Amino acid sequence: MKPFIHPKALVETREIGPGTRVWAFAQVMKGARVGADCNICGHSFIESGAVVGDGCVLKNGVLVWEGVTLEDGVFVGPAAVFTNDRWPRSRSVPATKARRLEDKTWLVNTRVRTGASIGARAVIVAGVELGAYCLVGAGAVVTKDVLPYAIVAGVPARPAGWVCACGLPLKLSRGKAACGTCGSRYAAKGKGIVRRDGG
Repeated sequence: MKPFIHPKALVETREIGPGTRVWAFAQVMKGARVGADCNICGHSFIESGAVVGDGCVLKNGVLVWEGVTLEDGVFVGPAAVFTNDRWPRSRSVPATKARRLEDKTWLVNTRVRTGASIGARAVIVAGVELGAYCLVGAGAVVTKDVLPYAIVAGVPARPAGWVCACGLPLKLSRGKAACGTCGSRYAAKGKGIVRRDGG
């Protein structure tokens, strides 16, 4: 199945996977890669060098910059923003030339692991890793790595619990948890949790 590109979308890359839908006023630059079966909603922007895996959803107004990698099945809520430079300066500032912009020494990579979800208007600061199936609360500002299955919220984002791969909150009791909806089982391991039923 070919990708669907809305007539009012601006798609400059050829690397759009089958079944992906890019809606009106979204822009995907040349050099960006978008996988199969994604939904890229209006006014989203994907810069050259960004990578979006299979089955991802980018709601309206999401900004994904160079150096950001979204693995498969990532959900990004409306107006969420990634960054890729911890110490930004306009190129017009003379001292900026010392940062060797042409070599991209300023670029800081960010990775969002499989199945993670990011709430509306969250800000993901450059250089963090969001663990598989984690959940970032709406409006959060993420400045540190997030563990798999962790819920984080606030400014700056702090741990606020655990979430099942199916998306519902978990309650850990004596180092164990079971999802009341899908039945998945988890156990504490180190500072985090791991899934114990093979999923």
